[in-house]
Amino acid sequence: MKKCTIVAIRTSAILIAIAVNLLHHAQAFRGCSSYATDNRVSPLKKFRIQNTKLSKTKADDDSSEGIDISLDERLYRVRLSRAPGIEWGTDLSFSFVYVRNMDPTGPAFQSGLIEEGDQLCEIKEDGKDPINLLGAPFDYVMDAFATLGKNTREVDAVFFHGSKSDLKAVTTGSTQTDGPEMITITVIKNKGAEDEEEVKFQVPEGSNIREVCVNNGINVYQSITRWTNCKGKQLCGTCIVNIAEGSLFTNRKSMDEASTLRENPDSYRLSCVTFAYGDVTVETFPPINAAQWTR
Repeated sequence: MKKCTIVAIRTSAILIAIAVNLLHHAQAFRGCSSYATDNRVSPLKKFRIQNTKLSKTKADDDSSEGIDISLDERLYRVRLSRAPGIEWGTDLSFSFVYVRNMDPTGPAFQSGLIEEGDQLCEIKEDGKDPINLLGAPFDYVMDAFATLGKNTREVDAVFFHGSKSDLKAVTTGSTQTDGPEMITITVIKNKGAEDEEEVKFQVPEGSNIREVCVNNGINVYQSITRWTNCKGKQLCGTCIVNIAEGSLFTNRKSMDEASTLRENPDSYRLSCVTFAYGDVTVETFPPINAAQWTR
């Protein structure tokens, strides 16, 4: 009887340990998957289209009348169901959403106008201002569809026949489409301190945050890890920065990164595994809980 009791206690302890471990991993996964939604409040208010020369504004206020498709023959407007039968895609920047595939029986394919590879530029509900989607992150575009009025059945959509680089050239008024796209990484050093300093770097799209900082003499490590870090191998978990602006233009957190930073704000990232695909603002030395150093 005593032996059975001991076995039962040990079994219960094992089950409890397994449950705690599963809960820990569930929290890490939740932190990773929610990055695209919980990390921002009302994404449709946070994202701003920059350097576009295709939209025109109303004469009496600053609201937009939408994209003027007469400015380029590759732009076109089409009336579509809110469920158009399109599989959307992006490149590694998770922006500039395009038509990856279409359901042959869906409204988009049946329209005869939309082609695979066309870039989505705008959608508009009847009686409402258009939503400019030029260069918008994938999550922003999906939220734009998800937040359409419950009685909305169709929308007017603007597409562009051409590549991402072609569309960027049109929106910026540039004729140069070759070479890497350039973005701006703004680094705020020692935020809140007397020696706070802001520096900007023009770098190719997809640049690694740690490499940009370290290569320009900016320390991203706190305490003695400035000299004992893992050199960007994601082993020490100490190159922590805060993506103050532009987090939508970075790659998503992996489960491992989310677990490492689980006690910190969602905007905190390990700079060694964070890549920028649009303009971002990075703060070095963000406040970190003491528990961060016990991992």
